[in-house]
Amino acid sequence: MLALGIVVGIFILTLLVVVHEFGHYLAARRSGVVVEEFGIGLPPRAWGKKLKNGVLFSINWLPIGGFCKMQGESDAADKKGDYGKATYWQKTKILFAGVVMNWLAAIVIFTILALVGMPHLIRGQFTVPGDTVVDSPSAVRVAEVVKGSPADKAGLKKGDMVVYLDGPDTNDTQCIQAPCPSDDEDMLYIKEAYEVTDYAREHAGETITVGYKRDGGNLVTTKAIMLKEGNKEGYYFGLSASQDGATLYRSTWSAPIVGVATTVQLTGETFKGVGVLLGELFGGLAKQLSLDASTRESGRADVGKAGDGVTGPVGIVGVLFPQATQAGGITLLMLAGVISLSLAVMNVLPIPALDGGRWLLTTIYRLRRKKLTQEAEEKAVTAGFIALFGLFILITIIDIVRLF
Repeated sequence: MLALGIVVGIFILTLLVVVHEFGHYLAARRSGVVVEEFGIGLPPRAWGKKLKNGVLFSINWLPIGGFCKMQGESDAADKKGDYGKATYWQKTKILFAGVVMNWLAAIVIFTILALVGMPHLIRGQFTVPGDTVVDSPSAVRVAEVVKGSPADKAGLKKGDMVVYLDGPDTNDTQCIQAPCPSDDEDMLYIKEAYEVTDYAREHAGETITVGYKRDGGNLVTTKAIMLKEGNKEGYYFGLSASQDGATLYRSTWSAPIVGVATTVQLTGETFKGVGVLLGELFGGLAKQLSLDASTRESGRADVGKAGDGVTGPVGIVGVLFPQATQAGGITLLMLAGVISLSLAVMNVLPIPALDGGRWLLTTIYRLRRKKLTQEAEEKAVTAGFIALFGLFILITIIDIVRLF
């Protein structure tokens, strides 16, 4: 299964990158820029054929992504058919066409999932209530209880099925089996494992009622006082939850709407995650310059959290895809959709070696009314590439340590 998962992972990652590069290809051709080669995989070349439109189509030995090689890719190039000869608007379209293609791919994937069964990754994930069937055959169970935590003090044990959580403003604890009718907006009937930790965080410092069942028995209720602040392990409740299976949300006519809305929602969450990650990384590094030992320790913890939140190609191909392949086609499709929009988000960021960075560089020189020379462009792109490569090596090392 591991080998199959790795092969599937390499295939899907390559496909998503090729989709991205095909966006550049289409925009370049429409803008009059000559595309010299469109390749699947990275050189050395295994096979190539010149197409009728003059583009060399190649398949290369390294099965990692793909590329679209344009004539005169430097901004300073000025021959007919050069990328550099294109107008500012044409360059903008060419640079961001790959991003648009990845977003479109994510929309298509999430639309298919909306039809066959969409897992929910975030609380409040978009649905059209009048056109949604919830398939929830699974139970949310306690996977682990931290000793001495609020969950432990409340008497919860591994294997308990969490039925509902009830905030401090209500006394409705009479419901025996979820889902139950209630006018109380603060009461949450648990369908997804992540809802337990989210709810605990949102009710930090409060006393909540937990409805649960043990060994298939009747509903039991207990009180638990959430921590005011997450402890050093980051918990408020002190339990981790798991599901026997995935809760799926199916749509019919609203599937395309759900596909678009889910892409927008998850894109926002991805941007937010990148912001938190960078904040923890650079904030943690800054704290380590402090003379105070406790501040330096906090900084090390922040850098550690940033490292835990990052997964590179080795982790994706060697861990995530084998797990997703084993879980089934729906999980695999969901992972592909998330990675597609992640590629879009990463390429929007103002990093010189990526599409967003190249566009920002072109824009800055245009606003300054100065010509972007090939030397200046190469220096900026090289610096960005070195930084990205260094980060890639670091993340790869972390992935390998996790893997073995």
